[in-house]
Amino acid sequence: MGKIIACSNHKGGVGKTTSVVNIGAGLAILKKKVLLVDLDPQANLTQSYGVNKPDYTIYEALKGEHELMPIKIDKYLDIVASTLDLSGAEMELSSEAGREYIFTELIDPIRNNYDYIFIDCPPSLGLLTINALTSADELYIPLQPHYLAIKGLTKIIEVTDKVKKRLNKQLEITGVFVTQFDKRKILHRDVVDTINTYFQQKVFNTKIRDNIALAEAPSMGLDIFRYNKKSYGAEDYMKLCKEIIKRQKG
Repeated sequence: MGKIIACSNHKGGVGKTTSVVNIGAGLAILKKKVLLVDLDPQANLTQSYGVNKPDYTIYEALKGEHELMPIKIDKYLDIVASTLDLSGAEMELSSEAGREYIFTELIDPIRNNYDYIFIDCPPSLGLLTINALTSADELYIPLQPHYLAIKGLTKIIEVTDKVKKRLNKQLEITGVFVTQFDKRKILHRDVVDTINTYFQQKVFNTKIRDNIALAEAPSMGLDIFRYNKKSYGAEDYMKLCKEIIKRQKG
């Protein structure tokens, strides 16, 4: 059965979508069958793979107009595209019975087709994120090495605990990783020490270094491996992917 992993942080600019894009691409290079679900109305994941004006998106699927319709990127990687229209979904679905389980009902029929399903959550803790957490086995949290990023964790942990208690008893925060890291900065090293103290074994050893190629790749509709496979970004995300696989086996 495919492992469903939600990637969430309601603080914007932490590299959440960049991470989902490149973790998906890296796992596919390692010949794992991967589905990426763009549950963010900004559709940045969709655009990062050069998908423009898709025929089918997560928005229509959530409204019950069709089942999930993944788009094939390569042999091992598919994505479910998003659209700006998704921004109205929370209001449109708010009166639906069992509204927290809508995405779960969509993903269950196809989860066995994949080794990993990663959900790129919106930068909020509304109904879309609740749907992602209700369907997920695990939650990954990307963090910038800034003290304000740590302070913002309280809310996502609180929401995760409520979802686990009321909607999805198997949900666990299993992965925390640091993005935009610069080991030369004392602040970054200090914050990483704080994160390690708080999350302990849940923190991945791999840190994603600050790298301009990671910012450039989406504008070309490419993941970091196709854009510049020799960059620090490609090196770091491949190390993270291998660490993810090792943890899942363990």
